[in-house]
Amino acid sequence: MLDRFIRYLQAQRRYSPLTVRNYRRDIERFVAWLGFTWEGFDPARVTTDDIRNWVVHRTDEEHLSPASMNRELASLRSLFRYLRQTDAVARDVCRAVPTLRTSRHLPAFVPESRMGGIVDDCETTTDDFTTERDTLIVLLLYTCGLRLAELVAIDRDALSDDCRSLTVRGKGDKERLVPLLENVREKILHYLAIVERQNICISGEKALFLTRKGARISRSVVYRLVRDQLTQAGVQGKKSPHVLRHTFATHLMNGGADMREIQELMGHASLQATQVYTHNSIARLREAYAKAHPREKGGK
Repeated sequence: MLDRFIRYLQAQRRYSPLTVRNYRRDIERFVAWLGFTWEGFDPARVTTDDIRNWVVHRTDEEHLSPASMNRELASLRSLFRYLRQTDAVARDVCRAVPTLRTSRHLPAFVPESRMGGIVDDCETTTDDFTTERDTLIVLLLYTCGLRLAELVAIDRDALSDDCRSLTVRGKGDKERLVPLLENVREKILHYLAIVERQNICISGEKALFLTRKGARISRSVVYRLVRDQLTQAGVQGKKSPHVLRHTFATHLMNGGADMREIQELMGHASLQATQVYTHNSIARLREAYAKAHPREKGGK
């Protein structure tokens, strides 16, 4: 039964391998806590109190944060909705369990003044494969607002014939078209020329971003190189590929882009996910107000 649910996530919901793996891990942990094995799990015996007690156990005894607990609850909710739809259980026991309250944190982003210097450094061209690959990765994450998994999954045929746009496959296997800036286009063409000239890809691998041996680059390698490049640039606070995605959205919002356009560029399923960037924009306005308003300068 649980294996059928996993196949449903893969085939019908078309979730990414990472998402499917996270769902399975969350459910396995819950099933083991109930005292079942994966194969011997009987969902009809699970009650709403079991779900509530699981939440208490994870948050009070294992000190799981509300945000992480809500993610695990999402896995269980998805499972029991599926079981209810397939008549495997009589009712959805997760329905009466509320989502935990979480404190709202503004997305971390790199200030425009700092990001401008990083982009200038990345646009400098060399004939070194690793340098060109790494700087192109930073440029694409920032100028296209890509998720880490989306970037790693890009194949060379996702580029348009004139290399002015990129087809990105996002969450739920949904595709979106992202325009490429001229400086990024030139960087891509230069990088591809190095790959061909140095015979980096001789195995038929379709990936855009490769290791020196010609294999598709891994998520962990991308994470480390982005962290290192942002550290070298003097970026404070969190440093990750997702920070560059947040930076992309925040800078567009501050520049006056329409929220619907930002939603489409980022591949958000709902506008609510995009609205968080308005808070960063308002924070920037408050800062400008505090610096410029005479009553702020002179005090009360």
